[in-house]
Amino acid sequence: MSRTRWITVVLIALVWASMMSFGGVAAETVMLYPNIFGDAPASLDRAREFLIAGGPSDYFPPLGATVVLTCLVATALTWREPRLRWWIVAAAAVFIGCEFLFSALFFWPRNEIMFVDPVGTHSPEYLRQVAQEFVTGHWVRLAGGAVTSALAFTALLRWVGRAARAGTDRRERTETGGALL
Repeated sequence: MSRTRWITVVLIALVWASMMSFGGVAAETVMLYPNIFGDAPASLDRAREFLIAGGPSDYFPPLGATVVLTCLVATALTWREPRLRWWIVAAAAVFIGCEFLFSALFFWPRNEIMFVDPVGTHSPEYLRQVAQEFVTGHWVRLAGGAVTSALAFTALLRWVGRAARAGTDRRERTETGGALL
């Protein structure tokens, strides 16, 4: 497979993975969060019972790893394309900052408090406070996912536009016997 085709495939994979991640976070926001955080601590107890077979912690880590991996591969493949690589580097930086680092530093400790610590460990007032902090901080993650997806999609559009222009230039040179018009 040619380098151009590899770049195209990897950029499509990056856009797909970043949009799946953003879409998952957006869906959580409107479908799960009102039920999970709407009436803490009772809603947290219901969420513990509901999210036994699977939940966001089963979905997002592998998807996040896919976004990071495709960002790394896309960066390596497009490093010689300065007009493209910075879009990908920016997408990677935003995703790693907003989705991974912010999650590890902000969300994971709150998840422990709300969903791992034994019921009754924390006061209802404290659980309400932690739940509100979680919901408020969630907007950073949602915005980061949107920005990551937009940056990755912009990189793909720039790449496809460049490839289309290159194809048009080649056809024109072929049709004119190699002379540039």
